[in-house]
Amino acid sequence: MGFTIGGIRELRSGARRRGRATEGTAVAEYTGLWGWAVAPGARASNGSCSCGAADCPSPGAHPLDFAREVPAGATLDTAARTWAEVPGASMLLPVGRSFDVLEVAEQSGRRALVRMERMGLPLGPVAVTPAGRAQFFVAPGAAAGLPQLLYRMGWDDAELDLRALGLGSHVTAPPSDQGGLGPVRWLRPPALDTAAAPPEARLLLGTLAYICHRWALCG
Repeated sequence: MGFTIGGIRELRSGARRRGRATEGTAVAEYTGLWGWAVAPGARASNGSCSCGAADCPSPGAHPLDFAREVPAGATLDTAARTWAEVPGASMLLPVGRSFDVLEVAEQSGRRALVRMERMGLPLGPVAVTPAGRAQFFVAPGAAAGLPQLLYRMGWDDAELDLRALGLGSHVTAPPSDQGGLGPVRWLRPPALDTAAAPPEARLLLGTLAYICHRWALCG
């Protein structure tokens, strides 16, 4: 990765002194510290996407076709220089490389997270979007294996507000704005021991499915 431990401390200390990190520094933390690529994304305002397409299917939530992705492992200088080429872009994380995402309603996700922490389950990063969704970062392959996992656990015929995002998808990285609705936030931020090796989906899926089912019944 692009940072030494000393460099990480210096970066975070400098960010605190400035009050908040610049976008270039935030991108560098994703690439150099967590080992994730970052794609420059479109932004949205009043329902219109900055890409200019009147019929854009994902206003403010898709990569910019013309912009270069900042690769995993990029240093602070490289990330800042590359990001300066796309002022105002949102930060998007490509899914399916270092992680897949299990996405549920925010209320279900918050309840499931509390339950998982009490159970001592291994956990990766968890984000919450302004659209009211909780996103659990899990090991790659979850999207392809989700139907079979649900079948084996007996949840295949249940009404579950649960989906998996895999290769070809992108999620908005905190603290970027998502679709003009507001910033994405971390419920459980990345950590050095889980960012590059998030848990297998099967370890969390039972709890997520149970909470989603209970929430649907109560709703």
